[in-house]
Amino acid sequence: MPTGDDNGRPLPDVSTLMHEVEAHQKAAEAIIKDYTYTSSVTQVELDGHGNLKKSESEEADVFYVDGIRVERTTKKNGQELTLDEQKKEKERVDKHIAKARERREKKEAGHEDDTVTFSRFLELGAFSNERRVMLRGRSTIALDYTGDPKAKTHNPLEGAIHELAGTVWVDEQDHALSRVEGHFANNFKIGGGLLVNVAKGTSFEADSNLVNGEVWLPSRFSGQGSARMLLLFNMNGRAFGSNSNYRKFKASSTILPGVQEVDSETPSPESAPTQQVTDHGTTAPTQPTQPK
Repeated sequence: MPTGDDNGRPLPDVSTLMHEVEAHQKAAEAIIKDYTYTSSVTQVELDGHGNLKKSESEEADVFYVDGIRVERTTKKNGQELTLDEQKKEKERVDKHIAKARERREKKEAGHEDDTVTFSRFLELGAFSNERRVMLRGRSTIALDYTGDPKAKTHNPLEGAIHELAGTVWVDEQDHALSRVEGHFANNFKIGGGLLVNVAKGTSFEADSNLVNGEVWLPSRFSGQGSARMLLLFNMNGRAFGSNSNYRKFKASSTILPGVQEVDSETPSPESAPTQQVTDHGTTAPTQPTQPK
């Protein structure tokens, strides 16, 4: 049974709380698609002795096209992409969008979906040892997390969640995930390790911040260990990054604080005026750099 904190305030029921978090997260996954932001990532590769082998950094614009998440690289190791690199990046993004649309069509036709969402992460886990803590000045419920081996997965990639253990922090007011820490308790492979290969002990942590008073967006993340997913992701050492420059992509008939009234129609990603937003509110509309 839940116990109270030091002030005698009772803790919420775990099952009820996590169902509320699942509902919030599913709703948030739709709102997030109205936003764009800048992501900066550094990867540090280590040799077999744990010494630095190389360090690379990338900066990318993150946005959504037709509901599809896109990361368009704009800088590598602090340098703007050359014209040739920009052309290749545009081709890569176009292929990514085309494949994502194809996967979505297959899903709508009843075929297996190969993506993993935060809401599914919550559905596939078991939670215990709840306690109330203060995180960045907000009342937060922390819970230990383990993948539930009895939970039915929808695709092979979701099987990775069965191997996870860690802690989640839930904002008590918004029922939103504000922080996640985890590690792989066992090795995880798909296709004998050719498709996906994650080593036991690989760990990660991620933070989210409340943006514009309506949505929690990813803000900081880091990981260490060994993990590879085809050509999409490869880590053998450490990776860390942060997000910034949040802007609202989708116009709304609502007048946000300090913002002029905007058109209720939804512009295309190439031409939509965006609204610069912070953790505390919104500033004047700005015009984003158009995708190359």
